[in-house]
Amino acid sequence: MTLKQYKINYCLNINGNKPIIIFLHGFMGNIHEFDEAIKLLAEDFSYLTIDLPGHGKTEVLGGDKYYTMEFTTQAIINLLDEFKIDKCYLIGYSMGGRLALYLTLNFPERFIKVVLESASPGLATEAERLERVRRDVQVARKLSRSIIQADFTAFLTNWYNQPIFSYIKNHPQYNRMIESRLQNNPLELDKSLRFMGTGCQASLWEKLKKNKIPILLLAGEYDEKFISINTKMAQICKFTQLKIIKNSGHNIHFENTSAFVENIKYFLSTVN
Repeated sequence: MTLKQYKINYCLNINGNKPIIIFLHGFMGNIHEFDEAIKLLAEDFSYLTIDLPGHGKTEVLGGDKYYTMEFTTQAIINLLDEFKIDKCYLIGYSMGGRLALYLTLNFPERFIKVVLESASPGLATEAERLERVRRDVQVARKLSRSIIQADFTAFLTNWYNQPIFSYIKNHPQYNRMIESRLQNNPLELDKSLRFMGTGCQASLWEKLKKNKIPILLLAGEYDEKFISINTKMAQICKFTQLKIIKNSGHNIHFENTSAFVENIKYFLSTVN
């Protein structure tokens, strides 16, 4: 679907009158990021998955500013308007979780409940954001030089050596996940990181304090960094609740799909 500055690749599956969940993937993901979880949710929900700018088959037709969170958010709202989706559930992972929180805080009337997996409200101080931008630029440069598949594969191997991903390389489907990541264009990922990385994002900590939309925060038991971040989020906003998921690091929906789905079903089915 083309929304002026984008040609958005998406999958919309309507299951009768079942409520709709929007899934927003993480950095280097695509519309298939949540396939295994969706299989376990499809009986009870309709769903919309989207290739975010810089990922999968979505094309950015405008300038670089259309990779930013602000413009990506508006594109998603425009897409919902096109489909006449007034209200829905929202699930976002990592980068997609930051985007989901931005959507929630700026368009609260559009979302019933929200699940944030391994996500954050951004960095609180200007100094932290500048340092993160510096680091993201370094990573982006490596991406832009990895247009040869062997180099991109090496980049992905290094990426998943980060402590937050814990034991993900031991997962039986790890190689299949890497194959999926390799379908992305490194030059497009470069732009996503430069324009929608954590350092580029305005802090949402203060806005989160005023949030009244029910939010479920999920963090993996091996992901100490995001357990700490999410604990602080739960402390400053009474409409959030935090669940620590066993046997997983940063990528919960991949490492422990059954627990991920179980928590989502319970959260979306309960009356707040």
